[in-house]
This record gives sequence, C-alpha cells and structure tokens, in this order.
Amino acid sequence: MKEKIKKLKMLVLDVDGILTDGKIWLDGEGREIKSFCVWDGVATTLARYGGVKLALISGRPSPVTLARARELKIEDVFQVTGGKLSAWEKLKAKYGFKDEEMGYMGDDLLDLPLFERAGLRITVPQAPPEVKRKAHYITKRQGGEGALREAVELILKEKGRWEEVLKIYLEKNSQ
Repeated sequence: MKEKIKKLKMLVLDVDGILTDGKIWLDGEGREIKSFCVWDGVATTLARYGGVKLALISGRPSPVTLARARELKIEDVFQVTGGKLSAWEKLKAKYGFKDEEMGYMGDDLLDLPLFERAGLRITVPQAPPEVKRKAHYITKRQGGEGALREAVELILKEKGRWEEVLKIYLEKNSQ
C-alpha cells in the first residue's frame, strides 16, 4: 500500500456513506438534511496543505452536498445519476493524472467501477463485503464519523508529510 500512496495526487470521494453516515433526512417540506463530521472538514484542509487534491463524485444530486463542498473549498464536484466513470475520466483529463495517481473512497456497489480504476481504494466498515474485498484499506471510523480524516492522516504519514502539514495547519489556525 505504501507504493500506492506515494503515487497518489488526488483522492476522489463518494459523499453519502463517506462524508455522511449514509442517512438522508427529509423534513415535511421535502428539504434534505445531512450531517457532516467536523473532523472530515479539517481533513480537507490537511489534504490541501499536503498537496493531495480532493474531488467529490456523488451518485445523487443534492444542494446540501454542493453547499458542503463550497464550505470545504472542494472545487471539483460531480453529482451524477447512474455511473460515475465519466466524472472520473473528466477529472483525469482536467489534471492529466493517471488512474494509479488517483485514489477513491467509496462505500457501496455503485463505487465498484471506480475501485477497478483507482490506484488506491479505501472504504469504511459499514461497506458491503463486495466493496471491502476490493479495498486496499478499510477505515476504523465509520462514514460520517471521521473516516476521511483517518484516510488523510494515513496518506500524509505514508508520504512523510504529516509533521510538516500539522505544523502549517497549527500555524495558520492558532492566531
């Protein structure tokens, strides 16, 4: 896994089940509510400081996802219905990355085609067996409860960037 992480330039994320616990709440007006973990928000900043680009590919359009992406300064957001491969290919073309330079963090069957492409495949404990079998790493934390943070810390530590990134983060946020 170390060699896979060393090549990594971008980590692409599913949303529901990775950045959230997978539950979607609807109020009486049909407005969607999702819960996101602050630790995962910090992870997006740590990844940025560590030179790891992040992108979102969700299989479900949601204004809440767009709002969270803006908040986290994630500029590449794809909300698709159906397959996710075309969004993956657009990211590759935009940045000139190869599949082995891109990782994917997903939790369900719709994510399997991207697992076949990704150089690094990460999932969460609640993923079905078919996804877990294809993963290089299964986080200890559940989706929506710091799983992204765990993955980003693992990546930055394996790249030898953790101490440097932590120092930058603390300097910029301790004022």
